[in-house]
Amino acid sequence: MKSLRGKVALVTGASRGIGAEIALALARAGAKVVVNYVQNQSAADNVCAEILKHHGECIAVQANVSDPAAVKMLFAESISHFGSIDLLINNAGILLFKEITNIQDDEFDRIIDINFKSVFYALREASTKISDNGRVVTISSTVTRMMLPKYGAYAATKAAVEQLTRAFAREMGVRGITANIVSPGPVDTELFRAGKTIQDIERMSAMAALGRLGKVDDIAQVVLFLVSDEARWINGQNIAINGGII
Repeated sequence: MKSLRGKVALVTGASRGIGAEIALALARAGAKVVVNYVQNQSAADNVCAEILKHHGECIAVQANVSDPAAVKMLFAESISHFGSIDLLINNAGILLFKEITNIQDDEFDRIIDINFKSVFYALREASTKISDNGRVVTISSTVTRMMLPKYGAYAATKAAVEQLTRAFAREMGVRGITANIVSPGPVDTELFRAGKTIQDIERMSAMAALGRLGKVDDIAQVVLFLVSDEARWINGQNIAINGGII
């Protein structure tokens, strides 16, 4: 795979979990990385420190991506520091693991804001800020293809951003920009484990044909390929990364 040297990558929600691993993988491939975070500055600084330790370039930028003004600031600060944005990874998100009957209005509003509106705001900003021939990858979930209890609100937000990203791919194709989706299955992160019993986790681990939870690097390596020149003819697609769940 060709180096990403000279490219600038903006990764939302990159202070931990899948986002942090994507940021590290992009940096190892030569990209300059903007690590976005909303609260955990220490974790974001640790990701940047790891990148800098290996002679990469990184800045951590605090921005609540569910706020359109903050998204504008995030893009502006990224471009001010590095000169451009070539790669956008829409990773920020939360999990709501509840049956529909038990979801409160404020919980539903929050997951819509963070999982859905944030991607809309980022894509809207990217439409005028990302470089020609740029790459966009949105992180969705395998649950959009399934009928899992307690995942209704989460799955709905992820299905919504899949369609946003596909429309963006069509609209931006004239500039050589590709936009794709990756849909992980269960991945062993703090986000995945939140609110689940040991029995929940064991059951979901057994769902994959390969018999385990995904690892963050399993996801990061596919994202790394999709932003590479080798993936230039892949556009508007949704790649499942789930070890053979469906």
